[in-house]
Amino acid sequence: MKAKKNPEKEIGRNSSLYFAIGLILMLFISWRALEYKTYEQSNIDIGVVDVTEEVEEEIPVININMPPPPPPPVTIQESIQIVEDVEEIEETIIESTETNQEEAIEERVIEVSEVEVEEVEEEVEVAFAVIEDVPIFPGCEGRSKEASKQCFQEKVQTHVKNHFKYPETAVELGIQGRVSVIFAIDANGYVTGIRSRGPDRLLEKEAERIIGLLPKMIPGRQRGKAVKVTYAVPIFFKLQDI
Repeated sequence: MKAKKNPEKEIGRNSSLYFAIGLILMLFISWRALEYKTYEQSNIDIGVVDVTEEVEEEIPVININMPPPPPPPVTIQESIQIVEDVEEIEETIIESTETNQEEAIEERVIEVSEVEVEEVEEEVEVAFAVIEDVPIFPGCEGRSKEASKQCFQEKVQTHVKNHFKYPETAVELGIQGRVSVIFAIDANGYVTGIRSRGPDRLLEKEAERIIGLLPKMIPGRQRGKAVKVTYAVPIFFKLQDI
């Protein structure tokens, strides 16, 4: 026998509609499952508010001992007593010390003998080349002016040779040259005012040392009066080639 189909109850007629509805439901359930979130219980803020009781501090009352007010000022009553004069007091008259035109002014005449004038000796300095009487070097006494002048120059040169000593430091450094020395023989015959100029201070010091050893002399004279005489002497420092 063949089964009979009811045309009104055909099941396969709405299958596509049912499939679409089922697919939509599955997609919705999957989306909700993916969007579902869970939280740890320890991190959940339950919103509890802690309210602490405010403590009111009691401010102690401090009693300050205030000093008592000052006493009122004491009024002093002045009592004046009238005493009768017993003794008479004489008033002192102060006389003026000012002078007037009627009084004569004493004139004092100063005599010339009362004024003392001190003579200041001016130190005269004369060059050796123009001095009238040259200083006398020890050993040159009793000679003429020209002979004394020549003897003085020779004695100075001999003195330089006898006391000459080349500085060792200058020898090691190879320092040499001419040193010009200027000095003066004062009115007492002593050598003063030694000055020098040369290529190095070592040579200058040695030249000044030599001149400083000159002996005392008889001072030079200009118009019969002892004066200071200036003199210049060159000293040569030269190293010999070995």
